[in-house]
Amino acid sequence: MNRAASRLVLEPFSESIVTEVARDALRECGGKVTCGFVFVSSDYRPHLADFLELVQVHGHVPVLTGSSGMGLVGTATEAEGATGFSLLLLNLPGSTVHPVRLPVLEEDETFSVPTVRALGGRGADQCTAWIVVANSFQLPVEPWLDAWNSAWPGIPTVGGLASGGRTGDDCFVFHDREIIEGGLALGFSGDVRVHTLVSQGCRPVGEPLTITGAEGHLVTTLGSRPAYEVLDETFGGLSAADKHIASGNLFVGLAMSEYVEEFKTGDFLVRNLLGGDPQAGVLAIGAHPRIGQTMQFQLRDRASADAELRHLTEGVKAAGVQPFASLLFPCSGRGVNLFGERDHDASVLRDSFGRHPSAGIFCNGEIGPVGAKSFVHGYTASVALFS
Repeated sequence: MNRAASRLVLEPFSESIVTEVARDALRECGGKVTCGFVFVSSDYRPHLADFLELVQVHGHVPVLTGSSGMGLVGTATEAEGATGFSLLLLNLPGSTVHPVRLPVLEEDETFSVPTVRALGGRGADQCTAWIVVANSFQLPVEPWLDAWNSAWPGIPTVGGLASGGRTGDDCFVFHDREIIEGGLALGFSGDVRVHTLVSQGCRPVGEPLTITGAEGHLVTTLGSRPAYEVLDETFGGLSAADKHIASGNLFVGLAMSEYVEEFKTGDFLVRNLLGGDPQAGVLAIGAHPRIGQTMQFQLRDRASADAELRHLTEGVKAAGVQPFASLLFPCSGRGVNLFGERDHDASVLRDSFGRHPSAGIFCNGEIGPVGAKSFVHGYTASVALFS
């Protein structure tokens, strides 16, 4: 039987507290642990070697990974800007975990499918899901993820990018008892199932239209009309309230599949609307769209973000999934800044699935699948549900 335990400790480093928490979590897991995730505030760095040793020794954790975070997540709790740590231990008797380090490349090296398959090594092909923690100051995340998706197509990858401060020194990732460069992917195979949720916090506005002209990151025409003209028309059709929200909160959505009768929230990969030229009629977006792809403008606000996450969690629940543990990776731009209240995303998980062991951090970027591929996101909540 799979078991889990989580603890959220909002205090400075203390050897006695860490020891007691690790032992207590081990007992709750039935005295045996397969792997563990732990996330810490940046001010734990001077004590990190001792901290990780205490967690591993007293929690009997054979494989441990995690990172720094500018905010910590526990069961139904989000502690933004807090000092402390968040721990999740998993006892998976019918499963295997497979750690893969993601190194920093030399200047003349690039990530390719053969490169990442070689990194994966023996056992990677059996993994049915990956959870990743990475340092975006060191790892070129998007090139790595492109190759990773191609190496293991259709296998979900979910996780987050370390946060903690304004410089790379404030952000770190660790494996077992040492800080590592780049990141770590932990693969799961066997009885455990890892279900993923990616809540991008937007709702579609205007009409979905086919991209009929594109060059690089520019969209020139939508439905054979100048793209900027379509944007202007879409904005003009918004309600007064939505026009007020749209300032700085209007994005584009790129459909992940054209085989959809009616597009809705969740069918689009949301990307930034970088700007536009009314004279040339073009829009610049934070992606490389393709001709023939469907695009629809997206509006982000607290009501849309709340509704989408609840819709996704209830959909998973309706499919019969009941997680015994979860990891939550919300963007540092969510939390109180977006919702005007504490604990929003973590509380939604509790509301949908009941109280269960959970851990995570506020991230510098979130990783999760939309459609059949995984992407790096912003302003998103990425979730791994263990069942």
